[in-house]
Amino acid sequence: MTIDFGTLILNESPDAVVVTTPGGEVVCWSNGAQAVFGYTRAEALGRQLEALIAPAGLAGDGPPRPAVNDCMVSYESVRRTKDGTLVYIDGSCKVVRDADGQPTYILWSKKDVTALKVLRDAKLVDARYDGILESMPDAIILANAAGRIVLANRQAEALFGYPRHALRGMVLEALMPPRFRAAHMQHRAGFAAQPLVRPMGSGRDLYGLRSDGVEFPVEISLSPVATEEGTLVMSAIRDISQRKQIELALQEKNVELAKAVATKDRFLAGMSHELRTPLNAIIGFTGTMLMKLPGPINDEQSKQLRMVQSSARHLLSLINDLLDLTRIESGHIALDVEPLPCRELIDEVLSSFKQQARSKGLALAFEPPPENLMVNSDRRAVQQILMTLLDNAIKFTNSGAVLVRLARSVMGARPCVAISVSDTGIGIGSGQRDTLFQAFAQLDGNALRQFEGTGLGLHLSRKLAALLQGEILFDSEYGKGSVFTLALPLDDYRKGDATWQHVS
Repeated sequence: MTIDFGTLILNESPDAVVVTTPGGEVVCWSNGAQAVFGYTRAEALGRQLEALIAPAGLAGDGPPRPAVNDCMVSYESVRRTKDGTLVYIDGSCKVVRDADGQPTYILWSKKDVTALKVLRDAKLVDARYDGILESMPDAIILANAAGRIVLANRQAEALFGYPRHALRGMVLEALMPPRFRAAHMQHRAGFAAQPLVRPMGSGRDLYGLRSDGVEFPVEISLSPVATEEGTLVMSAIRDISQRKQIELALQEKNVELAKAVATKDRFLAGMSHELRTPLNAIIGFTGTMLMKLPGPINDEQSKQLRMVQSSARHLLSLINDLLDLTRIESGHIALDVEPLPCRELIDEVLSSFKQQARSKGLALAFEPPPENLMVNSDRRAVQQILMTLLDNAIKFTNSGAVLVRLARSVMGARPCVAISVSDTGIGIGSGQRDTLFQAFAQLDGNALRQFEGTGLGLHLSRKLAALLQGEILFDSEYGKGSVFTLALPLDDYRKGDATWQHVS
């Protein structure tokens, strides 16, 4: 029996034996090469060796190909298998020449030393950290350039459900769901090219895979660790399953709340329209009776009718406020922006409050600037804000004066028009300032129960001012009076947002 020992050695050697042409084309691919790199002989023959096993971004297979002598060249390198896994190779190569001394083939021998490399790195890391990583609260994993786990503390082993030291030597991708593995190999290569610290909470949504096949969301921070054997990557891993459950519950609650708010808005809008019709009829018929068109009425009847008229108007005001609030909250309010002469608008608003101020014995004055200031704004919205500020000023002032000032000013870095309404009324206490602009908030206290109000005026006014890219500012001293200022940008509010700050 004749034995071809060369063929026997070639086929039975556990190491990868490859023969290529001087140009790098594979002409011989051993069983060991298939075992190390995963390609069958049929898949490898005729292809470039570098295209088969060179990792992306790494040029060449080890050292330059020997072309000038017959020496055996040894080297270490990182190579890529068919499934993308990186392995450490202890390789050698030699030129084979013909009778004329011309290079005909290159003989490559490649031994997979990944396990030895992992063990060497592990000893190096153990010596450096000496158990410090075991005291860390998070799961810690260190991996080398090939993506092999060099060290994992007990927290990492418990997190992924593996026994002691079972993670050592595994590829990192084994700890994540299969659908993420291919992309992670590319991300790992990118991190190796630019190894920067990446804190937790940055990047994509990540998931881990326990040994029993259960997936769970994780948060990971990465840190490069330089060693004598090369750069390792330290990963701190945190299970955020509970946080995700809380976030999901909050999202579901937010959806429910959004639906409830939308239902409330539709209800308020519908009811507001339905209620205004009979209220307008009540106000209209009451006015007709007070004018004595149907016939004469006595003083007591007149007094009672005026009470009905006043209550109906108050209720209509509340309904209108609710309707405006619903429109603003739902984003359905439409603004009609046009050039607006400020002095003309203020004169018009003041004329409607003269009788109210006169009935309380209050002086109502206006201090205009020498110039006629114009703003691009919505007339109805500005008018509504000024009427609310004036109504409050008169309502909460028993003696003295209410003064309106119009002036050019600067808020932040932008020019603006400032319309201020000052009074000598009861003022606002420090404990009431935080809730002053909240919906349905009213000044509390027994001394103030006499003042009617819906608690929506200032809340609506601030929202309208924000829609106009302005703001309502206030200053007050309890017992001495208050100053409310509406600041509106002089330029077109649609050009951009403004950050308003109080200017004394």
